[in-house]
Amino acid sequence: MTVIPQLLELAVRTAEAAGRLLAEHHDSVLTIDTKTSVTDPVSEADRRSEHLITSQILDARPDDGILGEEDAANRRGSSGIGWVIDPLDATVNYLYGIPQWCVSIAAEDDDGALVGVVHDPVKNETFTAARGHGATRNGHGLEVTRVVDLGQTLVATGFAYDAAIRADQGRDLADLLPRVRDIRRAGSAALDLAYVAAGRLDAYIEFGLQPWDWAGGRLLVTEAGGRVTAHERTLGGRRRAGLVAGGPAAHDQLVAWLEGRRP
Repeated sequence: MTVIPQLLELAVRTAEAAGRLLAEHHDSVLTIDTKTSVTDPVSEADRRSEHLITSQILDARPDDGILGEEDAANRRGSSGIGWVIDPLDATVNYLYGIPQWCVSIAAEDDDGALVGVVHDPVKNETFTAARGHGATRNGHGLEVTRVVDLGQTLVATGFAYDAAIRADQGRDLADLLPRVRDIRRAGSAALDLAYVAAGRLDAYIEFGLQPWDWAGGRLLVTEAGGRVTAHERTLGGRRRAGLVAGGPAAHDQLVAWLEGRRP
């Protein structure tokens, strides 16, 4: 698709501009509200980043659609291209000064993601992927790990903000932890997926996700030679959407473990 290079350039340029904005405001006193629960914050920084991203995308491509976490500029497009953005993934980390947060942007068509970008301003790392063209970190090619033993698999995960969901996730974690090398919980789904693509993690599993949580990172993993599949699980009394991602063997073994944990 000839438009892919232009989409990727726009996504990188926009994500890096949003990253600079977020870094500049990091030590400022900004308004903080909550979203799904009292433990799920949204800051003025989230909103400013979203405004910058949507403005730059629509200035360049006014007929495209937008789906963003903060909802301010969500719109249907007429071009066949839609953008899925997370203007600040890991807001809690950002507010606490934990250096593990990022900007995630993806452009999609009817067949899925065309490009995906996860930008980490703190570490000055930009992870990119384009359909059929591989994945990179700061221009260097990425490849998932090839671990074949679940017991040697380093797995990332995350937890929901709802207490009832967390209780069920804790039970799953207690069953998984003895079966793997170790568990990591860093707080950013987008960076977890980028790290799987980069071989810094072997696999990732999480439920209770929204499209903006994984849109950019999912393509990174598949273009780095990994597998990503969507799953549902009953947590907190409701069906929750989630992902399993990793190198081929790690992914398949995690899926097998998950199937054994039904419902």
